[in-house]
Amino acid sequence: MLRNPDLSWSALSAFARSMARLIEAGVDIRKSLQTASRQSPDRRTGPAVEKIRQGVSGGKTLTEAIREQGPLFPALFCDLVDVGEQTGHLPEVFAALARYYESRLKQLREFRSAVAWPIIQFVAAIAIIGLLIFILGLLPPAGADGKPFDVTGLGLSGTSGAVKWMCGWLAIAIGGYTGWKFTRNHVSGQQMLDPWLLRIPVLGTCLQSFAISRFAWCFSLTQQSGMSIRPSLECSFRASENGAFSAVAGQVWKDVADGTSLTDAFVNAQIFPDEFLQVVATAEETGTVPEQLSRMSHIFEDQARRSMSRLTAVLSGTVWVFTAGLIIYFIFRLAMIYVGTLTEANRQVFG
Repeated sequence: MLRNPDLSWSALSAFARSMARLIEAGVDIRKSLQTASRQSPDRRTGPAVEKIRQGVSGGKTLTEAIREQGPLFPALFCDLVDVGEQTGHLPEVFAALARYYESRLKQLREFRSAVAWPIIQFVAAIAIIGLLIFILGLLPPAGADGKPFDVTGLGLSGTSGAVKWMCGWLAIAIGGYTGWKFTRNHVSGQQMLDPWLLRIPVLGTCLQSFAISRFAWCFSLTQQSGMSIRPSLECSFRASENGAFSAVAGQVWKDVADGTSLTDAFVNAQIFPDEFLQVVATAEETGTVPEQLSRMSHIFEDQARRSMSRLTAVLSGTVWVFTAGLIIYFIFRLAMIYVGTLTEANRQVFG
């Protein structure tokens, strides 16, 4: 459940990049597959691509052979390969997929780099407090009640208290990570969580911009390749990788099938910003929807990167404030224990 069911982005990017170069050079598809599988950093790629090669050798299309590998290759990957096979643009499609997954990797690395230091400091603060709980448990009991120092106010002291403190935070981290991975690996989880995330200031803008960038990129690519409107929309909503967007895919297609313009269908979905809708409306009037959406995908990606910079700044600040608040709380607790000890000593001395 914790490991992504599909291949890693780095593996998909390396495989797609190699396939694009080999097919562009005129290498037979089976030989291309055999060579491309060696470029992947994911151990699952080699056996899967070998099965794909065997399937192609047995008379199956490349798309059919890839789909048979189950969840290893995402639906978006399979859909676009299908477009490439049908239109004779496999090298271009593989190159586009390579750029797509490379972009996702770059975004992830930038985010991790931005939040790494504040998180390290937060973990260090928790560890220091755990050490403090352990050390105070070794000191003589404070006060007339004969109880050991309880710096947390949670009844934690000594070795057992320090272990409970660390295990408690570890359980919270594991629970949060498990819940997050579950929602990302299941469409139902994404559709439940993502609409709420889009309402959060800064974070919502960042997620929406990335989703629209990926949607516009895929819709432009599939339309330029000649894919019909329904599979093009379905593929593009999957490419957004956002549950709030995939949840309205059926509604958008129903509106379009009923004769509604693409712009009005997007308006009815109530998830696209005005800037995007105005561009689509103009593009429909001029017959340049694929070209305009290709341009918009870059604009929204740049906007998403700026939003991510603001998001990481806010997140870093939040972690800093929380860490500082945690430290201040324990300093205050220690001060209160010290004052209480002095008060008790004075009472015993002076009666």
